[in-house]
Amino acid sequence: MKFIERFFEAFLWRTRWMVIIAVLFSLLASFGLFVVASYEIYEPVYELFVNGFHISKEEHEVLVSAIVGAIDLYLIATVLIIFSLGLYELFISKIDEAENDENSSKILAIHNLDDLKEKLAKVVLMVLIVTFFKYAIHIRYETPLQTLYLAVGVLMLALALYFSHKKD
Repeated sequence: MKFIERFFEAFLWRTRWMVIIAVLFSLLASFGLFVVASYEIYEPVYELFVNGFHISKEEHEVLVSAIVGAIDLYLIATVLIIFSLGLYELFISKIDEAENDENSSKILAIHNLDDLKEKLAKVVLMVLIVTFFKYAIHIRYETPLQTLYLAVGVLMLALALYFSHKKD
């Protein structure tokens, strides 16, 4: 009976390697988002250079929107990287390269599930802020009520930022 228990526990412990699938595909998705975001910026900036920096108001809005959208994608890609590193460190092994690097800021050091959740929550909050900004620049504020909605949204984001950093 002891043999079966040891065998099962060894098998159970080794199943943690299934997490490597999530790590690899999260990194792959992150790489894809970095490429897409870079192309999203490249296209309007290239047009800006081609037109000799003479752009219309509509092209200006497209440029700003593309840059803000790309920042959003970069932040989501960053979430995926943090998620990948966190899963790897929690389930597989510590990353020796990060531990031995004196120049590392330790920003990606994840020691438990709460560290991973905290880091992900802060980046997700930044994604929400950028997304809010992206939508806020496209809305036409024609009534005082719409402007009030904008103010309430900004207040909610400020409160979210305040409470996310309150522990610090």
